[in-house]
Amino acid sequence: MKLTILSTSDVHGYLYPTNYSHRTDKEDYGFLKVATKIDQIKTQADADEWVITIENGDFIQGSPLTYFTAKKQAKYRSIYSQLTNAVGYDAGILGNHEFNYGLPYLQQCEAKRNYPILAANLKENTGDGVIDAPYKILTHGGVKVGILGLTTQYIPHWEQKEHIVGWQFESAVKAAKKWVPILRKQVDVVIVAYHGGFECDLATGNPSERLTGENEGYQLLSEVHGIDALVTGHQHREIATICQGVPTTQPGEKGKYIGAIELELNEHQKVEKQLAHLISVADVVPASKFEKLTTTLQTKVENWLDEPMGKVAGNMKITDPMKARMYGHPYLTFINQVQMAATQTDLSATALFNDEVLGYDSTVTMRNIVNSYVYPNTLVVSEITGTDLKQALERCASFFALNSNGKVTVSKKFREPKMQYYNYDIYSGINYAFDLNKPANERLIALSYHGKPVQDDQKLEIVLNQYRGIGGGDYSMFQANKIVREVQIDMTELISDYFAKHPVVQAIDEGNFYLKK
Repeated sequence: MKLTILSTSDVHGYLYPTNYSHRTDKEDYGFLKVATKIDQIKTQADADEWVITIENGDFIQGSPLTYFTAKKQAKYRSIYSQLTNAVGYDAGILGNHEFNYGLPYLQQCEAKRNYPILAANLKENTGDGVIDAPYKILTHGGVKVGILGLTTQYIPHWEQKEHIVGWQFESAVKAAKKWVPILRKQVDVVIVAYHGGFECDLATGNPSERLTGENEGYQLLSEVHGIDALVTGHQHREIATICQGVPTTQPGEKGKYIGAIELELNEHQKVEKQLAHLISVADVVPASKFEKLTTTLQTKVENWLDEPMGKVAGNMKITDPMKARMYGHPYLTFINQVQMAATQTDLSATALFNDEVLGYDSTVTMRNIVNSYVYPNTLVVSEITGTDLKQALERCASFFALNSNGKVTVSKKFREPKMQYYNYDIYSGINYAFDLNKPANERLIALSYHGKPVQDDQKLEIVLNQYRGIGGGDYSMFQANKIVREVQIDMTELISDYFAKHPVVQAIDEGNFYLKK
């Protein structure tokens, strides 16, 4: 028998093949394409081929469409389970972003699915009923396959406390050590589906990031014996390989690829051959049976995105993202301005999250707002010292590198194992400068606040997004115990509210940051 394991991960609500930059945008990704391709593969499968499908998490958050269903039109929240039911998934896994809009949203999005949510390392003690089991056993043609579900244990480090009240998170490796042997005794093939990635280089085993427990994929394969296939996600990487003898995949983001693992079983139901690859959906035309499920919602989303919210006097369009990170930009100044207004502070940091952020047109629409600020971040105000601020700025300075020609590039630590634009911040309320010719942790050459040099023991209040405020992105100088107040309204709403109060916003080139190279 041939066993084909198809997986999706980190679709982030990109159902249609669009990035929503404009109404007629067409992209080579999206869940409608994925659903169509999976349907084609199932239909074309040989008589002795068994196709198993797994949705590996981060499905219901991340796009303008998910924001619309979370904040504007709750009646459309069933669309996610309608689509996954139509695909016919055998199992689903929770991603970390499944919790971003709170448990009621998660429950409503998952309420009508006809497949189980598996999570062996998560426990819900509140009776929410989202998790169905740690694993599921499937049987076909005399072959038994077990699917074990795991999710990154690091969720409490990012998520708002009220979104995970009563939930417990443990190491994926610890859970796998308990459950894989139990499954191994009952089945012929063990599949581990993990919404997490790899903390080490897949070829050498050398750490590729700080070993926090966020990603335990390599350790899973090193320490847990009896896994026949590993499905991963979370990092948005495109991986298809054999790692430590186990075929593993990670299919990127937004439905660009389907992860595919093929196992050939002999007459004793033992794996004889194995293959891992990614299936592109770029050329797939979405089938009408999937598209019709979402047509009404998609039209409402597009109409909502075109609603005008305010105007910009000057230019807030981003045409060169790298230049914006090197010298600042009026759009980033504006985001800091919104953060400071919402928290009554005069020191703020924000990031240009990715190179698809376009900034604002002269007439600002909801499309501009939700496409430029892509995360459902809330804000925290932290009391820090001058030393904390200097350490944070040195972390930012390490984002840059000079190549052999003296050109400024992104340093390796922010490029591998994936691009981390969201972990480099631009500050407002201070004047500062970096010298890229100096070694790491010595690049900050100027720093002043209200025109005076910042002292190491000086107390400062700074507004940050919640992810950064608890140390996300390896900013250990920011910690939860330094938070003095919070604003529990996500940034997209705060930006919209700001335009309601200030219908015309001036584009300001702050000029408070200098980069010496």
